[in-house]
Amino acid sequence: MAESTGTDDAVSVRDLRVRYRGADEDAVRRMDFTVGAGEIFGFLGPSGAGKSTVQRVLTRLLRGYEGRVSVLGRSLPEWGRDYYERIGVGFELPAEFTRLTARENLEVFASLYRGPVADPAELLDRVDLGEASDQRLSAFSKGMRMRLSLARALLNRPRLLFLDEPTSGQDPVRAARLREVIRAEADRGATVFLTTHDMRTAEDLCDRLAFVVDGRIAAVDTPDGFRRRYGRPGVVAEYVTGGRPLRRTFDLSELGAGGELSGLVASGAVTTLHTREATLDDVFAAVTRVRL
Repeated sequence: MAESTGTDDAVSVRDLRVRYRGADEDAVRRMDFTVGAGEIFGFLGPSGAGKSTVQRVLTRLLRGYEGRVSVLGRSLPEWGRDYYERIGVGFELPAEFTRLTARENLEVFASLYRGPVADPAELLDRVDLGEASDQRLSAFSKGMRMRLSLARALLNRPRLLFLDEPTSGQDPVRAARLREVIRAEADRGATVFLTTHDMRTAEDLCDRLAFVVDGRIAAVDTPDGFRRRYGRPGVVAEYVTGGRPLRRTFDLSELGAGGELSGLVASGAVTTLHTREATLDDVFAAVTRVRL
């Protein structure tokens, strides 16, 4: 057995470089990052930034890279087939047997593992597919297939979970339920490596976020850290004047006694007040320089 790296990191990437055959430039450019054990780590960025390439390296679908990559305490190249007993993978383009039912699909995939697996019926209930468990996948919507993909990724109770757009195609209620399922996996000790363009999912779930731009990590921080770094402190007031509802943002310099906001509050015109914070959409645009 290979020796442990001696760290508490579930994933350690150092100086990672990937260039596809025939390409003039690297898809991943000397990238460095770590993911702590039990952490939900968001990997965000515009399309073509290199996120999928890194995911392919970490799931051993892409072997042609330079640099040092360790996963679950072992250098990635030293892992054998037992690697897939320890990880779960749920990508946006699901792989399934459309002529089989949801339950039959999970039973087939469960048979591929040597170790213990979760109960397929219980997993289907967790992702809100219990009532559809005996329907063929050919009748499933995209959202239903994405929920089945998440259930399949959880079959072997993985120590490390790779998820790509797990809430894609979901209504707000089901998206919230899937976020609860993913958080529960982290609570039991699993590490989650999450790629998404859904900033609500990133904000609600992730302990830390990495923004990827042009094959490099542009910034890493917590969601709160990013909001504080890119926000401008202030107060948003909604008020009524002349019978018209209005909304205005006041900077901190305008909040003193005798200012306009103070006068509005004193007059009783203000209906709501709340602090101004940067959203992750704002952060995404600022860090990646993508125009919203």
